[in-house]
Amino acid sequence: MQPGESSHSHDLIGPADPETPLVLSVPHAGRDYPPSLCAALGVPLAALRPLEDRHVDAVALAARVAETLVIARRARAWIDLNRGEDERDPSIEEAGIAQRLPHRSPRVRSGLGLVPRRAVGSGPIWRRRWLATEIEARIEQDHRPYHRTIATLLARARQRFGVAVLIDLHSMPPLLPAGSAPQLVIGDRFGRSAAPRLVSRIEDAARSTGLRVALNAPYAGGHLLDRHAAPTSGIHAVQIELDRMLYLDHRLDQPGPGLDRTTAALRAMLDAVLDEVMPQRLAAE
Repeated sequence: MQPGESSHSHDLIGPADPETPLVLSVPHAGRDYPPSLCAALGVPLAALRPLEDRHVDAVALAARVAETLVIARRARAWIDLNRGEDERDPSIEEAGIAQRLPHRSPRVRSGLGLVPRRAVGSGPIWRRRWLATEIEARIEQDHRPYHRTIATLLARARQRFGVAVLIDLHSMPPLLPAGSAPQLVIGDRFGRSAAPRLVSRIEDAARSTGLRVALNAPYAGGHLLDRHAAPTSGIHAVQIELDRMLYLDHRLDQPGPGLDRTTAALRAMLDAVLDEVMPQRLAAE
């Protein structure tokens, strides 16, 4: 796929051979709801909106300069790119799938597996079970291409610069208590997905913009970090969760007046990462 082209799975923004060690990923901002999904809904389509990282792709697009950016097109309700292929929910698939799965993760048990069965405030979202072949087609057409692209970009960045850093961008509903809860959560799988000093640089940059920051609580990162991070081999991965109130309007629906400030904050974090890895070629830790 060439720069600027689209696949069913995702858009690639920027060079296919990264010009910096940073690769940006936005896996949950997709707003493409296929007709077969809509036909299977037992709730209004609007009930799926809380599953989206609503318009966080606008923050990423505004903040990137030379970085290569990968943005999911498909809605998270169709398939969750931040879940493993084995995190399939037998309660929404045809009978027999449970016997073919190795385990049911806590995320599957909570209803937020590879294909979610619920959304905040709506309860069950499907009025029929999915066939195993339908889920497997989504894995082949949407899930695997996204991860192949991420893996290829990281490998090319590491080859060119000696180090690669995946920044996996998400957004979260406002945490409580209002006014004192974190506005940004950095996830590094409790120290397993990135060098500590790299995470510290991101945290310091975020705090310098006035944001309240937490590390790994309540979001430590998911499948993208588990799958692509290899710090001892020079590939680091960090998840960043932004409070939606920072950049959306009061309805948490469309980009709002805080978009520019949030974009500047993300840019400061990206610049901090570049400052850390470019001169010293971040050593594996």
